[in-house]
Amino acid sequence: MAFMLRVASIAIFSILSITAVVAQPVKSPASAQGFHSRARLVSGGQQGDSWLAGIEISLDPGFKTYWRNPGDSGLPPRFDWSASENVADVEIRYPAPYRQEDAAGVAYVYGKRVVLPVLVKARDRAKPVRLAMSAEYGVCKDICIPARADMSVDLTADGPDRSAIEAALAKVPRPQVLGAQSELSVLSVEPVTQDKPTLSVTVRAPDGAKPSLFAEGPENWYLSTSQPDDANRFTVTVEEKPKDASGLIPVRLTLVAGGKSIETEVSLDGNGQPR
Repeated sequence: MAFMLRVASIAIFSILSITAVVAQPVKSPASAQGFHSRARLVSGGQQGDSWLAGIEISLDPGFKTYWRNPGDSGLPPRFDWSASENVADVEIRYPAPYRQEDAAGVAYVYGKRVVLPVLVKARDRAKPVRLAMSAEYGVCKDICIPARADMSVDLTADGPDRSAIEAALAKVPRPQVLGAQSELSVLSVEPVTQDKPTLSVTVRAPDGAKPSLFAEGPENWYLSTSQPDDANRFTVTVEEKPKDASGLIPVRLTLVAGGKSIETEVSLDGNGQPR
């Protein structure tokens, strides 16, 4: 049922997004007002051979927007950078979300304000870079409405919003191997006999901090994650997967606790069992 709700939400989002499209000006502004939300495209100067930018979304009290994996029935954000100038590559980094449960199921969300850091590679480092974005993101309280923002910004050396982007980068989960000896760690992944492919994931978290786990598979794989038990064990269930799945399937486990976050990649076989 949760999977069907998720598919239906994405379909509705796509239909409403098409109806929301309006003619774009030749040069979009750096900010946009949306449904109970405001979006800005911000600049943070250079970092090595990349430019720093960010997508800032501010929400009215009580409203939320979604992580890259929205959970059971949310609306994942979508970004189109094709109108950018002198841009070779764009990489979005996602700060850790929080888990919210309601009548619609489990959602992975952001509230109040979030900055999504963006790393930009220029085609020609000697020429100016203009970042242009068309974004669609869900804004939800009792119901979910798609918001659209068409924005652009010149990436300049002064980078007026660098501090906000660096603060957001600090909240992006850091990669970590399975079983790492640290205070926040995914320790083990073991199979559990159930009707659907199921995993028991044991984690370590700082004393007094309740951990949250977010499991992501590739396209057409949907995984649900329980709350932790008293031993910091989560149950991850493969709710949906392609019938003809084969080979090694990458699964990303994002663990959040005590203001820190890590992500650990594990592999499943085509039947959804750990390898």
